[in-house]
Amino acid sequence: MMKRKGFYVFILMMAIMLVLSACGEESTKTGEDSGDKKEVEGQTYKFKLAHIAPPDHIWNDAAKKFSEELETRSDGRMTMELYPGGQLGGEPDMVQQLETGTLDFGFITTAFLTSRSDAFSAWFAPFLFDSYETAFEAKDSDISKRILATLDDQGLRALDIFFSGHRTMMFREKVETPEEMKGLTLRVTPSPALQDWYRYLGANPESISLPDVYQAAQTGVIDGMEMDLDAAVTSNFNEVTGYAAMTNHMVWPSVMIANGKKFDAMPEEDQKIIREAMAAASEYATLKRSSLEEEYVKTLTDRGMVLYEMDESLFKPYMEKFDEEYKIKDPLIKEFIETFRK
Repeated sequence: MMKRKGFYVFILMMAIMLVLSACGEESTKTGEDSGDKKEVEGQTYKFKLAHIAPPDHIWNDAAKKFSEELETRSDGRMTMELYPGGQLGGEPDMVQQLETGTLDFGFITTAFLTSRSDAFSAWFAPFLFDSYETAFEAKDSDISKRILATLDDQGLRALDIFFSGHRTMMFREKVETPEEMKGLTLRVTPSPALQDWYRYLGANPESISLPDVYQAAQTGVIDGMEMDLDAAVTSNFNEVTGYAAMTNHMVWPSVMIANGKKFDAMPEEDQKIIREAMAAASEYATLKRSSLEEEYVKTLTDRGMVLYEMDESLFKPYMEKFDEEYKIKDPLIKEFIETFRK
């Protein structure tokens, strides 16, 4: 009787152990599934992106596209807050925020970046690209990527480029040759390469903040300006500079920059998502801006502005001087010009 009772106790204990073991296995399996799910889902991010252009500018279209692509490609793990119109300060402020990590992404003009790295001046070699398409192809070249990499030691990751218009020359009185620019005071973006170009032409470049340009032209403080058609339309510069020489002498690149420390710390797969989202936004913004060119020309013409051609060959000696002066400033500039000068 005692033996049979002991046998029953033994059977009961074995049954309990089997149940506990099964529960443990199920718990382990559930935990593994949860871990796998967490690994698949990945880390979530809430980024901040800033730029100086107004909300209706092509830059903000690029920012919106970048945000949409990030969210879609990451299955909602990556979201973005946008701060257009200089809400977080001017470009020096934004670059500082990118360095410290209080800002994740910024669209910064190549003009400003020439103050951080001479190599970016290569993009301002006059008459180097005759279309948005050729410039867009150039941005993915090895030499372009090496120019972007010159910011790496500053805590920045310059990841891509998009384009927002060619540069034109706008005047209060019609100017038909480079020689007629001698002695004129022109508003030029404060970048050494841009200002040197106009000095070579004999003009006096002035650095005036964009909000003050209209009044400066209206009152005769300046005789004209270097400007893209976007700004001429949105800021009504046709009212104070009635003539625009459609020289299209330089492209206007904007650089997509990330905080280096945060970007480098991300898993490779997340870095890939960001790069691919940027590439999609770059293509979208560049092609959209290209498609708007005729619309801007028509708008300004309808407003009474006189748009005209100025023969590129007239600028050849000044172009050669720029190349000569800037090739010796940095080997990357030399290589860039020699690669794309046809």
